[in-house]
Amino acid sequence: MMKHMTGTREEWLAPRLELLQAEKDLTRRSDELARRRQELPWVRIDKEYRFETDEGSASLADLFRGRSQLLIYHFMFGPDYTAGCPSCSSIADGFNGIAVHLANHDVMLSAVSRAPIAKVEAYKRRMGWTFPWASSLSTDFNADFNVRVTEEQQREGGMEYNYRREEAWPLPGDEKGPVAKIAAMTGTDVATYTRERPGMSAFVLEDGVVYHTYSTYARGLDGLWGMYQWLDRAPKGRNENEGVWWLRHDEYGKR
Repeated sequence: MMKHMTGTREEWLAPRLELLQAEKDLTRRSDELARRRQELPWVRIDKEYRFETDEGSASLADLFRGRSQLLIYHFMFGPDYTAGCPSCSSIADGFNGIAVHLANHDVMLSAVSRAPIAKVEAYKRRMGWTFPWASSLSTDFNADFNVRVTEEQQREGGMEYNYRREEAWPLPGDEKGPVAKIAAMTGTDVATYTRERPGMSAFVLEDGVVYHTYSTYARGLDGLWGMYQWLDRAPKGRNENEGVWWLRHDEYGKR
């Protein structure tokens, strides 16, 4: 039985015009936030990082692949995972289509995970993705950019994520909650799964020097999750009353 309010076109148009003004205000605010992101100081990176890629060993500067800007998605795919995080996978489903446009606008888009490169490449083939993806397994890169938590940090607390300190384990979400469901989809338990964290970081290469310019985490990634941008405009919104509902794109219809 339908419970939502109904009305005439005229009754719809008045609140729609009010909403339009609010949407315009949000767009202008978003433009202002983008400007402020670009005005942040650049932080020089002197530490040497070595990644494994489909082209062999690479430095952070190599990941730019001839561009002056680099956007990295910190993809949750740890060495103990049997498959990449399904939420990160949903976000990454949108990368193939935009990566080519970014690459032709002096911006390289790449994913980085701690999974070994063989696992990364196998998962890319499964998902049908072609965007660059590097393994950071042998470096401190994930820890330095706050998307890696150690077992000791989980036990003792004090790890930083999303610019704040977290309490000791257990984190919010028990072994039967939505986090446990997603963890199981990666072949791990909650503790192992949450040692990896999602995020994105931006870098610039200027006169041979790499600078860190921006990072965002947690719900700061919502704007990159194309699925949610469409759902937020659908009649029933995100409609997540049943919790985690999404699967990897090759898993629908198999359960």
